[in-house]
Amino acid sequence: MNNLIQTFAVYALPILFAITLHEAAHAYAARYFGDNTAFMEGRMSLNPAKHIDPVGTLLIPIVLFFVGSPFLFGYAKPVPVEYRNLRNPKRDMAWVALAGPGANLLMALLWMIAVIVLSMFMDAGDYFMRMAQAGILTNLVIFAFNLFPVPPLDGGRVLTSILPAPYAYKYAQLENYGFFIVLGLAMLGFLKYWMAPVMMVANNALMALISPLTFLLS
Repeated sequence: MNNLIQTFAVYALPILFAITLHEAAHAYAARYFGDNTAFMEGRMSLNPAKHIDPVGTLLIPIVLFFVGSPFLFGYAKPVPVEYRNLRNPKRDMAWVALAGPGANLLMALLWMIAVIVLSMFMDAGDYFMRMAQAGILTNLVIFAFNLFPVPPLDGGRVLTSILPAPYAYKYAQLENYGFFIVLGLAMLGFLKYWMAPVMMVANNALMALISPLTFLLS
């Protein structure tokens, strides 16, 4: 029980930041490209309560934990976007979708910088160091999961935007079954073949990006 409480204390803040900024980024991008729907509904907000979904944020991670999935993930309340309001709907849909994972990648970078700075004053086992490391892992997991190319995940929306119109329309029809497909793949252990490589590539890219800072502080 103590381990669970400690894990919750370490991951709570990084998860809240990761979910909140991911969804707020979608809302900001939608408004930037011409759709004010999310803004008018108060979703361009840093208040976590605006974005938490009982099923995606709570139930799915719990189920995955008990079935022994190698990755625990979920999703927040989807940001409403009226794509017809975008200036160039097919193109801008991809940018709105990428804004969320992009926010997670940026947060992973900031948590990495925090680890480097904190390592000058703290041991690896200290609370804030563990929180920063949890922030890296949390954001890389959310980044990779949301880029999985099945709608309504962000990767699915990007792929729909790229495909020629007739194929895009047919592919978008998967949206009603998308989360069942992803959840099934996760429970069967197949999703790791997507998650692990994407997380590794993203982590290596971020490490290369901050390597000058690491060198200066070493």
